[in-house]
Amino acid sequence: MTETVLVLGGGQAGAQAAASLRQEGFGGRILLIGAEPLLPYQRPPLSKAFLAGELPRERLLIKPEAFYRQADIEPMLGVAATALDVQARHLSLDDGRRLAFDRLLLATGGRPRPLDCPGADHSRLHYLRTVADVEHLRRHFHTGARLVIIGAGYIGLEVAAVAAKHGLRVTVLEAAPRALARVTSPEVSAFFQRIHTEAGVEIRCNTGVVRIEGTADLARVITGDGAGLDADLVLAGIGLLPNVELAQSAGIACDNGILVDELGNTSAAGILAAGDCANHPNAIYGCRFRLESVHNAIEQAKTAAATMAGKRKPYAQVPWFWSDQYDIKLQTAGINRGYDSVVVRGDPATRSFAVFYLLGERLLAVDAINRPAEFIAARTLIPRRAAVDATRLADDAVPVKDLLA
Repeated sequence: MTETVLVLGGGQAGAQAAASLRQEGFGGRILLIGAEPLLPYQRPPLSKAFLAGELPRERLLIKPEAFYRQADIEPMLGVAATALDVQARHLSLDDGRRLAFDRLLLATGGRPRPLDCPGADHSRLHYLRTVADVEHLRRHFHTGARLVIIGAGYIGLEVAAVAAKHGLRVTVLEAAPRALARVTSPEVSAFFQRIHTEAGVEIRCNTGVVRIEGTADLARVITGDGAGLDADLVLAGIGLLPNVELAQSAGIACDNGILVDELGNTSAAGILAAGDCANHPNAIYGCRFRLESVHNAIEQAKTAAATMAGKRKPYAQVPWFWSDQYDIKLQTAGINRGYDSVVVRGDPATRSFAVFYLLGERLLAVDAINRPAEFIAARTLIPRRAAVDATRLADDAVPVKDLLA
């Protein structure tokens, strides 16, 4: 009897899992279910090249339509799951269909965290997660337009960079004391705040939003200190909520994401999870993470596909991320949680430097700003868990390859 695998989620993890199932030799039926009416596409360019109009829509696709035909993968697009019956092994869709499965991968991703204040339903307030979101935003990207961005994380700063280059007047509001506070050090935060200021972006830290008022054509953002900012466009980028509701309602264990083991298995037999929605154990750091990154989505999906194909390929990866802002490429390897010292290699004034995060003599992570060699070296050093020499890390005269010795 032919086995059926359902892959629920039309993002990076879903597309990778479907492709990897075939690569692992799975010969059964694969259905790839996506709520959007588009084939799986890359999300990182949405706040960068696609928003800037530098990348056509068709170039966003992870795989062309022909790939799914050739691999005998059946995309089911524009439909959402409404219920999961773990015992009967049925998935119900919002178009009335009920699909039977032998195995199910939950690659449900996440959604923007909504702004929680009066006026959060204002017509000029937007979020950025989908192609449709970006195409709507771009219609308002006019020289001189006033853009208020709520949140100085990756999304907020990437959009600020694109908007500034397009001649918009940009103000970024951040409730924390500094930009990128959740993910990086004060040294790196200060650098990015400086380059944005030089580009004409105003960043206000320690500034929360208490309400949004105004007319249909103009929003007025009121901050905690009583200031009011008129805006033709408001963008909220204050984090991501994992889509776990379907799993929770089916009795699958969740805690800041769908809990999985090193093979991608959830608490329900035959049901796995991967990507932004999955909370996984990381053998390198010895703790659990829920990560929002392309690399994580791809590698978790490969592990889950192998598991569903009857193979054992545990997930044990050094996480990595990147961000493009102006002429700056930030590449981060590892997780800096718990570091007790920082080593700076290079001069931030040159717009090319690396910041290493150490716990004792162990390297936890690096932020490499226009420094690809240090980024690659750190991805090699971190899983070794070996002692590193902070003096040599800081010495720009020491070749990067010698740091690996």
